Amino acid sequence: MRKPILITLVAAVVLLAGATGALFMKYQKTAAEYATTKAAEEAATTRYTETIDAIAAIQDSLNAITVEDTTVPMVSRDLAVEQKLGEPAGQQALDRVAALRAVVVRSKDRIRHLESGLKTSGIKVAGLQKMITNLKRTVTEKEGLIAELSGRVDSLQTQVTGLATEVEQSHDTIRDREQTIEQKRRELATVYVAVGTRKQLAARGVIVARGGVLGLGKALQPSTLASGDVFTPLDTDQETVIRTPSAKARVLSAQPASSYELKIVEGHVELHIIDPVEFRKIRQLVILTA
Repeated sequence: MRKPILITLVAAVVLLAGATGALFMKYQKTAAEYATTKAAEEAATTRYTETIDAIAAIQDSLNAITVEDTTVPMVSRDLAVEQKLGEPAGQQALDRVAALRAVVVRSKDRIRHLESGLKTSGIKVAGLQKMITNLKRTVTEKEGLIAELSGRVDSLQTQVTGLATEVEQSHDTIRDREQTIEQKRRELATVYVAVGTRKQLAARGVIVARGGVLGLGKALQPSTLASGDVFTPLDTDQETVIRTPSAKARVLSAQPASSYELKIVEGHVELHIIDPVEFRKIRQLVILTA
């Protein structure tokens, strides 16, 4: 009687041990699968978070691109600024447009990288796909804005080139006018001077003796036939003193007596012009020295 019971108990223990082993193995497999699933879930969560952060960073970079970007002087405020568009300020505008293009290129590369990463990891979230689609749309819009900025820079450079040409032409015109005015001023202000003794002036044909009777009592007068190269030009706007080499001198030409005066300075006669306008009404000045 006891023996069958013992055998039954042993069989029950063996069956229980077998069931327990099977349950333990199933538990271990389930635990391993849970750990794997949890790790995959955590990796997916991390990847999702990183993707969201990357999308936000790309969006921030794209949002920084605007037509009204104050770091790029798209609209010049005055001619001085426009004239410098080909210089540092203009180069800054060109550099800024190039930098904006680089931002778009980097954004497109990052978007491709995100899409590739999502495809490799197997993450398929409709929200993420929609955000990436919106990023692509934003990139396209920013490329249009950059093209507009580039067009503005090109247009301004063309305008500045035209303005620079006009300014240069204006400068040339002003310079020509100034030269003409200066030439005219010199012509009006210049008298032609001949200083010398009777013998010297006569030899050069500057003076002649006229009047008198039988060769007596002739008066010395400026000749109307003297050539211009025997006279020295004097700009009476710039110089008003004519120094002679002699202690005695007198004016033979017909300048008004009130327009000048003769002075002895350090033993030499000097002619000082008092009224240049009246003085130069007679274009030739002849001074006879002793």
